Amino acid sequence: MRKLHFIVIIASMFMLQACVHKIVTVPAKIAYKTTKGVVKGTVAVGKAIIPGDSDDDKKDD
Repeated sequence: MRKLHFIVIIASMFMLQACVHKIVTVPAKIAYKTTKGVVKGTVAVGKAIIPGDSDDDKKDD
């Protein structure tokens, strides 16, 4: 009977480990994608606002 308890505890550990991994990684991925989008938008706005910082001027020379 002791062997069965040990096997059940070990199996439960592995199943819970997968759940914890999922709980931790999903919000991290969402936060990463959201932050990436915000940074891209900020860079695009910065490039549109700041004059004279374009590579087009160098191509004309």
